[in-house]
Amino acid sequence: MVDADQTFVIVGGGLAGAKAAETLRTEGFTGRVILICDERDHPYERPPLSKGYLLGKEERDSVFVHEPAWYARNDIELHLGETVDAIDRTAKTVRFGEDGTVVRYDKLLLATGAEPRRLDIPGTDLAGVHHLRRLAHAERLKGVLAALGRDNGHIVIAGAGWIGLEVAAAAREYGAEVTVVEPLSTPLHSVLGPELGNIFAELHRERGVRFHFGARLTEIVGQDGMVLAARTDDGEEHPAHDVLAAVGAAPRVALAEAAGLELADRAHGGGVAVDEQLRTSDPDIYAAGDVASFHHALFGNRLRVEHWANALNGGPAAARAMLGRQVTYDRVPYFFSDQYDLGMEYSGWAPPGTYDEVVIRGDAGKREFIAFWVKQGRVLAGMNVNVWDVTEPIQGLIRSRAQVDTEALADPHVPLVNLVP
Repeated sequence: MVDADQTFVIVGGGLAGAKAAETLRTEGFTGRVILICDERDHPYERPPLSKGYLLGKEERDSVFVHEPAWYARNDIELHLGETVDAIDRTAKTVRFGEDGTVVRYDKLLLATGAEPRRLDIPGTDLAGVHHLRRLAHAERLKGVLAALGRDNGHIVIAGAGWIGLEVAAAAREYGAEVTVVEPLSTPLHSVLGPELGNIFAELHRERGVRFHFGARLTEIVGQDGMVLAARTDDGEEHPAHDVLAAVGAAPRVALAEAAGLELADRAHGGGVAVDEQLRTSDPDIYAAGDVASFHHALFGNRLRVEHWANALNGGPAAARAMLGRQVTYDRVPYFFSDQYDLGMEYSGWAPPGTYDEVVIRGDAGKREFIAFWVKQGRVLAGMNVNVWDVTEPIQGLIRSRAQVDTEALADPHVPLVNLVP
């Protein structure tokens, strides 16, 4: 079958789906490309939603992956505001939209992303309870933070992960009062471990953020539909005009599960199980981005990565695999964050319990350093904080799996490139 006779369907209008569509065309695919998005906005990137756009430093149009005219110009059949509700693997069709449109596919890509986890407590139906995942969420929250800043209002944030901390930073820049409630003992504990989390706690405390560690929200108290306070399981009550639930995201697997595709277990983050070519248990269906769980040979584990770089790189990798190209998706996980005057980049994978020690190069007190998570002399991950242009050698150390002299690793006078075999 020639390209022109084939139809490739992409479900999901985020960065992974949009970049997959782009790659199909740049790689010369001449068949039908159908991109189905359940949001009415054109495909956009998510980092600005908790960073520049939320702070009012970036315009709305800057978040979109392509200008609207790009899709028609590249003959991408774009369906906005329509949801795929069924996959028929035998007939190789998807059904979507209110009118139940059915289209046949030769190859199908699931880029359905993730959705915010909800707080299962009383009061979440109040008007001042927010999530941050979509552009519409960011638009609403932007106005809320500006109003809180003007009125000396208070926001309680449930969760001290990346979204929670980035919104806390934005809220303080607007002038709002902020309390962060986190069940673990430090921010970012599941990613950075206790050694580095306190650095971020101090960064925020210096800006006036209050932390309540070792506690969970149990109730959001309101009156006449508005938030008044948030209560925690240790009996504390925190005044609040608004509450942000930033307790993580869950992969959107309902469509894949209903179609009988293999899923990854929850111990590995859930998601749709894929091989090194991002192919699911059905050889004609692929998955990429937040929803995909792939076995990473470098770390010897199945990973599901929710960050921007995974969507940016995973979408094109899946597109090439759909075209029959030889693909091995083994990118080193990468993400970045900006909070106040702190900028950081993280490469690798080293959750608590997987490493022996953390080696610091530079001055952690001044928040200008690189941290390395090391096991048996091998670098598993590295985070550079206000130190730039070092991602390539950090990832080189991770990929090499070579044993490194930790004294040299900690010595800023030894160029990192000299440690990469």
